[in-house]
Amino acid sequence: MSDSVLNAVVVVLVEPQDTVNIANVIRAMKNMGVSSLRLVRPVEFDPWRIEGVAHDTEDIVDRIRHADTLDEAIADCVRVAGFSARRRAAKREVLDPAAAATDLLAHAAGGPVALLFGREDKGLSNDELDRASVVVTIPTTEHKSLNLSQAVLLALYELHRAAGDATRTIPPPRHDSPPATAEQFERLFAELDKALRAIDFFKTRYPEHVMRSVRSLTYRAIPDAREIELLRATAIEVQRALERARRS
Repeated sequence: MSDSVLNAVVVVLVEPQDTVNIANVIRAMKNMGVSSLRLVRPVEFDPWRIEGVAHDTEDIVDRIRHADTLDEAIADCVRVAGFSARRRAAKREVLDPAAAATDLLAHAAGGPVALLFGREDKGLSNDELDRASVVVTIPTTEHKSLNLSQAVLLALYELHRAAGDATRTIPPPRHDSPPATAEQFERLFAELDKALRAIDFFKTRYPEHVMRSVRSLTYRAIPDAREIELLRATAIEVQRALERARRS
């Protein structure tokens, strides 16, 4: 397992009703670098079907913990964030997912921290929310119902961002090119100047002003050496095309 603060995060689902929803939660966990799932009395649980829906997640599926009660599932957790779409009468600390992510990670050094989600049809009961350190609501329109896996993905996304967890490396371009040199820039500007003169572009414009704007635009684009040479070749071909046209 990677050395990540997200290793302290566990997802807890209370009585999930659909194996496909469990699979999609696991997919979201895999995407966001969280690997611990605890299930409290799932209505359906089929590991083979889960792996058929959420490919390449055997490592998470193999580590799933089952519990008969919510108290058992969160017994070792030092902080629990319970997700709910409904405002309750009790005065609870209510956070959005981004604030909840910061809160949970602040406690992660002390032990496991949990994201707690309820049933697909009615969420968490008041008694279950009583076990949560904080309550989290996901801002939506008046249509507050979210699919279970959507809610989990939003929560884990904020955790992943808050953790600064670089679990995915973007490879460099296949043919990476070094930065363009000052000499290459000057050669480009010289050929562009010639090409613009060849098409009488400066007939009604000041060459100095135009080329200063071209320089500014090019510098802001930060082209690499390959791109600079491509632009230069384009300017040269414009001149050659005009020369061939004159000869014919």
